[in-house]
Amino acid sequence: MLAYFARRLAFALFLVFAVSSAALVLARLAPGDFAAQSVGLDGRTETMAEARARYGLNRSIGEQYGVWIAHAARLDFGQSLLFDRPVADLIPERAANTAILAFTALLFATLVGLPLGVVSGSRPGGLLTGTIRAASLVLLSMPPLLTSLFLVFAAARTGWLPVGGMTSTTSTSAGDLLRHLVVPAAALALPLAALFERLQSQAMSGVIGQPYILATRARGIPRSRVIWRDALKGALGPVSSVYGLVIGTLLSGSFAVETITAWPGLGQLMLDALRARDVYLVAGCAAAGSVFLAVGTLLSDTALALVDPRQKEQIEVRG
Repeated sequence: MLAYFARRLAFALFLVFAVSSAALVLARLAPGDFAAQSVGLDGRTETMAEARARYGLNRSIGEQYGVWIAHAARLDFGQSLLFDRPVADLIPERAANTAILAFTALLFATLVGLPLGVVSGSRPGGLLTGTIRAASLVLLSMPPLLTSLFLVFAAARTGWLPVGGMTSTTSTSAGDLLRHLVVPAAALALPLAALFERLQSQAMSGVIGQPYILATRARGIPRSRVIWRDALKGALGPVSSVYGLVIGTLLSGSFAVETITAWPGLGQLMLDALRARDVYLVAGCAAAGSVFLAVGTLLSDTALALVDPRQKEQIEVRG
């Protein structure tokens, strides 16, 4: 196990290095730069040259990348050109906001999706199962952009919930945060709950017919207890295998949801950096996203090993 996790850690470091490096180079190769954005296309040549020199954009890509990688090795990801603040200070602030949104959505999706999957998987046929599966299919077919737009429209028409931002200008209480959290969290959680329902339903359908479940039922144990204790434990493998990946993906930030709902998270920060051609901030956001994805993958493998001991044995063999 130790050798396996050591290899995964080495791969995670390589992933962070590769993704952040690619993001920096691609952002620099894209048409335009921050100097052109700040001075304007009609700015004089001398003014443009001074701005590029001030922001360090007059150097070649290779030279700029070499300086950046040398500082990044010391966890110094440079100064954000857009916000005039260290990238290492901006990323944790926005990542914390994304974490609040992501874990709220994940908690809702888990509490809704898994029980519905157990119900639909253990009760084939019937009106309730058909309704659950139809709703899951619709939610899975809707992209996050469409889900976000629909929920924002509903909130705006009814006036029940705020349609954007993280807090109100007149209040910063926990209740105000929860009201602002409903729309973006639901936009992320509803398709995720549908995914969990489908995975859990399929796994539960396969476990119900296993000999040990039939033997347990034959001993006279109530059906509900068998379903929610024995069968559920044996059917958690598929969801556990993707759980960590889902966490990593959510923490990496959702461009569509955070942009439409104006949630000040990592995805919104990445979009602002791309628009402004802030190459250092783009690289920092990409590095943070790859860290979350790598950690999520490791958590997924760990969760699967805890749920299914056979997976742990396979990991030990690979290690």
